[in-house]
Amino acid sequence: MKKRKLGKTDLELSPVAFGAWAIGGWMWGGNERKDSIQAIRACLDQGITTIDTAPIYGFGLSEEIVGEAIAGNRGRYEILTKAGMRWDDSRGVHYFSTVNNEGASCEVYKYSGRESVIAECERSLKRLGCDYIDLYQIHWPDDSTPIDETMEALQLLIDQGKIRAAGVSNYSLGQMKKATSIINLASNQLPYSMVRRDIESDIVPWCVEQDCGILAYSPLQRGLLTGKIRTDTSFAPGDSRPGLPHFKSENIIKTNRFLERIQPLALEKGVSLSQLVIRWTLQRPGISVALVGARNEAQVKQNAGAASFELSPDEMESISASLDKLNLDLS
Repeated sequence: MKKRKLGKTDLELSPVAFGAWAIGGWMWGGNERKDSIQAIRACLDQGITTIDTAPIYGFGLSEEIVGEAIAGNRGRYEILTKAGMRWDDSRGVHYFSTVNNEGASCEVYKYSGRESVIAECERSLKRLGCDYIDLYQIHWPDDSTPIDETMEALQLLIDQGKIRAAGVSNYSLGQMKKATSIINLASNQLPYSMVRRDIESDIVPWCVEQDCGILAYSPLQRGLLTGKIRTDTSFAPGDSRPGLPHFKSENIIKTNRFLERIQPLALEKGVSLSQLVIRWTLQRPGISVALVGARNEAQVKQNAGAASFELSPDEMESISASLDKLNLDLS
């Protein structure tokens, strides 16, 4: 799998990356630890070297699992993690109430003050068993903290050799411009999929012009674009997907009709619908990496297959024409 250079940095990432949200269990209904570890270790054989995690994914559990999985092979992976979502500190902006892995009520705050970012980095390094992080990202913007304060903290971590590059996640165009005036911003991690393309209007053109990477998360729209979700699909307790707009019954039906229209192209290519969807994402302007979750080794192999073929301009246009007929109600 040929790696892609990230923005103006010297980081090179695998175009298909392992998204480690689901293995933390939180909001995904849990996962077997041994399966998660095996999945991460299997990534190397498939050419997937980039692992993206965060402290909030399982309240530290995802990072711990990643750390255990990469032990002894740290230099073969690019490790991406984040700061700025605190469940153990009430400073900043209250984001939401949730239930942690032990079933206890929990309040989550967006906070990226200078000392907090530095302290979070130290805790992530410990959980990961690493002495450096390849890409350290601010998970969500914190309106209570000036962006320059947060970016200065990231620059300090770069200067100390604890992180190789700095990125953000879920930042608006205006927030990205402010951050870029302070630090060499490697990337912005954003939701992007066939059925969620709002960033194409402003952020994508700016990132292309400025050579700033985009890490697309949820390219399969949390499983909806696999073609395996039906209106009667049962989700595990704690799985948040049934309450999301894309998972309304009428949207599931419309999405599956769209997937039926592009199924012949997948069959012609000898690939799965999931691989076709990920490949489309990777060939969209400005997209550096597609972050795709996997719970086991089989899913890792499936995801990696998206890097084994290309779509022609005509095939990309054909998919776009089918997408134009999709009219989801996301209210």
